[in-house]
Amino acid sequence: MERLTSQKLIILEYLKSVKSHPSAEDIHKNVKKVLPRISLGTVYRNLEKFSAQGKILEIKSGEIKRFDGDITDHQHFICSSCSKVYDIFCRVPQMKDFESHIHKIGKIESYQISFYGICRKCKKNK
Repeated sequence: MERLTSQKLIILEYLKSVKSHPSAEDIHKNVKKVLPRISLGTVYRNLEKFSAQGKILEIKSGEIKRFDGDITDHQHFICSSCSKVYDIFCRVPQMKDFESHIHKIGKIESYQISFYGICRKCKKNK
């Protein structure tokens, strides 16, 4: 098992402390306040590892990858205008039915549900 260095711990703690679904560049800018010498490449590498290990979620928001430290079951709404990502905490009662159909094909290890549209702020500004 890979050890959790202070750099990794600070990146992970920062990501778990925010609800804004930051990009790697946003994370780098904020972590740099604590670790002035950390490189953007180090942040990217650690985010990729955390995502692969299931410690964080990677969300594709248009051209930008965003990250979520909240790995509990929830969905996302992604604004196609401003690319902001919103959490949606909604239990899907039919998910068990869906999982039973997938079970015939294979075992679900993880999934993400994302909804795309225009957020209220962008809709209001049009």
